[in-house]
Amino acid sequence: MTSGHHHHVSRRSLLAGAGSLLMLGTAPGTAQAAPTGAGRRSRVTRGTTLVHADLHNHTLLSDGMGEPELAYASMRKAGMDVAALTDHATDSGFTGITTAKWKQIGELTEQADAAGTYTSLRGFEWSHSHLGHVNVWGTDSFLGSGGVKTMTPLYDWLARTEGLASFNHPGRQRERFGEFAYDARVAEQLVALEIFNNEDDYLFEGWPKFSSPLVACLNAGWRTGLSGVADEHGFDWGHDENKGRTGLWVTANSRAGVLAALRARRFFASRVRGLRLDATADGVRMGGRLPIARREVTFRVDLDPGPELAGRKLNLQVLRPGATAPEVVEMRHLESGNVLKFTVPLNVADGDWVVLRVSDPSRDNKSPGPAGHACNDLGLAYSSPWWLTGGSVPAKASTRHPSGR
Repeated sequence: MTSGHHHHVSRRSLLAGAGSLLMLGTAPGTAQAAPTGAGRRSRVTRGTTLVHADLHNHTLLSDGMGEPELAYASMRKAGMDVAALTDHATDSGFTGITTAKWKQIGELTEQADAAGTYTSLRGFEWSHSHLGHVNVWGTDSFLGSGGVKTMTPLYDWLARTEGLASFNHPGRQRERFGEFAYDARVAEQLVALEIFNNEDDYLFEGWPKFSSPLVACLNAGWRTGLSGVADEHGFDWGHDENKGRTGLWVTANSRAGVLAALRARRFFASRVRGLRLDATADGVRMGGRLPIARREVTFRVDLDPGPELAGRKLNLQVLRPGATAPEVVEMRHLESGNVLKFTVPLNVADGDWVVLRVSDPSRDNKSPGPAGHACNDLGLAYSSPWWLTGGSVPAKASTRHPSGR
C-alpha cells in the first residue's frame, strides 16, 4: 500500500559551505552483478559481497493482487538476489493469512531458494490498524494481531522465537508502535526500520503533527538498521523503478548469510536499482558501535549509484539526533571519482546515533519536514546507523534547530 503523499514544497536552501567531492566511480563487478547496477565489492571493507533484497511483498494470500506462485520468480527475474513474502497476519480489519496459507508460503519459499545465487525468506506482516505493522522473518509460525491493545503481546511472542523483525512504514498508523516504546527483550531482534516504503521516504512521515519516525525510533533506544522495501501489492514484484529496496552485505548468499547481515545491521536502504553504499566510521562498519564519548571521527564512504545517476551531482548528509527532526551536522557534494574521506566531531552528549543520507538536491522530498531543512530534497539512500557507546543512552534531545543550523 502507498501512504498517499501528495503535498509538495519547493526545495529550500541547503547547508552553506559544503566541501570536498566524493567521486563516484564504477568498481569491478562480479558474475552476480545485477543487470543495471554497480559492482558488488566494497572499496572500504573486505570479506562481504553486496546482494540486493526486497523483504516486504504481498500476494493474493492477503491483500495483494498477484498469484503467490509467481512472486519469487518475478523478483529473481527483476535482478533481486534476496526476496521475502510477507502477507498480512492481521486484526479483524484485513484479510490475513491462515495456517493453510502459511504452509503454502513455506512450500513456495523452499522451492524458490537456491543457496549461493538466490535466497528466499518466508515471513509475515503483523498488522494492527492503530498500533502499526511489523514484518517478522525466520520463524516457524505466525502471530495475528486481533484483540491486542499494545505491542506487548507481539514482543512476548517474538522473544520466544529466533525471528527478526522490522518496523514497517513507520508513522502510517497513528499510534506508531506505542510511540516506539522500548522493550529490551527484543532489542536485538528488531533489526530494521523501513525508511523507504514503496516510493515514499518516511523520514518526516506525519510531520508536523508528529516527530520524525527515525528520530522517535532511535531516540527511544532501538538500534534498528534502515531498510527499503517495495511493499508490493501488484503483479510485477521487483520490476517497478523508484521503489524501496535493501542492500545487504553478506558473507554468503544463503539464509544464514542474509539473517546474519540483518542481525549485524550490515545493510542500507535505497530506491535506486543496483546502487552500492558502504561506509565506515573510525574503521567500524555501518550498523556497528563506536566506543567513544567525544572526538573527531573519520568516515570513509563508498558510493556507486550505477549508470542511472552517473555524472549527477548528489549530496551526502550526516544526520544526528534532534528533539523532533534529525540535525544535519555535515554535508558534502558528491561527484564521480574515489572513496570519500572526511572527519566529523561527535559527542555522545548530543545523542548516541549517526546516519548517512544520500540525496538529489535537484528534486524535492515529497514528504518534507521543517521549513528549510536540508533533508527536504529527494532521498536516494540511507546507511544503517552507528551507535556511540561511550556515554549514556538513549540520546539526549537537542535544542538546536532541526535543520542542523
